[in-house]
Amino acid sequence: MKGLDLAEAYYYEYGAPMLEGQFSDNMNRLAVGFVGPGSECFGFDDEISRDHDWGPGFCIWLTDEDALKIGQRIQEEYERLPKIYRGFGPRIVSPGEETRTGACATTDFYRRYTGLNHPPATNKEWLAIPEQSLALCTNGRVFFDPLGDFSKRRDSLLGYYPEDVRLKKMASRCMTASQAGQYNFERSLKRNERFAALYAETQFCMDVFLLIFLFNKQYAPFYKWMHRAVRGLPVLGEKIYGMISMLINLADMDEKKSAIEGICALIIEELHNQGLSDSDSDFLLDHAHHIHGKIKDRELGGRFWVVS
Repeated sequence: MKGLDLAEAYYYEYGAPMLEGQFSDNMNRLAVGFVGPGSECFGFDDEISRDHDWGPGFCIWLTDEDALKIGQRIQEEYERLPKIYRGFGPRIVSPGEETRTGACATTDFYRRYTGLNHPPATNKEWLAIPEQSLALCTNGRVFFDPLGDFSKRRDSLLGYYPEDVRLKKMASRCMTASQAGQYNFERSLKRNERFAALYAETQFCMDVFLLIFLFNKQYAPFYKWMHRAVRGLPVLGEKIYGMISMLINLADMDEKKSAIEGICALIIEELHNQGLSDSDSDFLLDHAHHIHGKIKDRELGGRFWVVS
């Protein structure tokens, strides 16, 4: 059973009756779901995932006022719920991960991942938030939210980056992918620097995955789930997954160089399809400058500097 399905069933069987029975006056102001860190919120959990931070549990998000008034009481009642459900559990909570489930203020939840008390309002604020953090607070499922406060914040992030931010990040990834895969990989091989070559290959693969998420206007998760998540993206997801898988399994270095160029050619074709570059160069760095030139924000579109 997947963790998200387990969390939802657990809420409706035990959580909802508890909240409706003891906090009925507050039910129209709270939200319930399962969103945040961990493979289960992305749907990537498996039997290996179940050794820690996995099992029956869900999140209860409160207004700031209710968090002060009844947050502790709700948490106490939440902790009294059965620890084992449908043969799963109890959750083995890792140190520092105690806030994955249970009650918290909506404001505190989003501040934890975005560093802000409000939805990002400027390009600078968007760029300051790590992309994997945006993935964490927009994953999972919301089961119940009559007030809509939690979902409104969530929807503001699900709307994705402002276009200038997307262009800035895309130009940056084209630059770093070209540096790592089309430039430093081969130069490292010529120097017989195996570590540097393998690092460049890995960096190239990461940058390509990030580009695919940017093409699809989806946030990329933590690196160990990125290759799984990319497969489900409609624009080049499955194809790039297959090409990267082939690349990392090749032993011949010349074949690796050829595979890298094939991946870059596919990326460039999609840049043309999306009207992001009209360059006929086969070097991704040249396309980075074309993309960067489309940025309207003068501060972002001035000097070309790389963002994460």
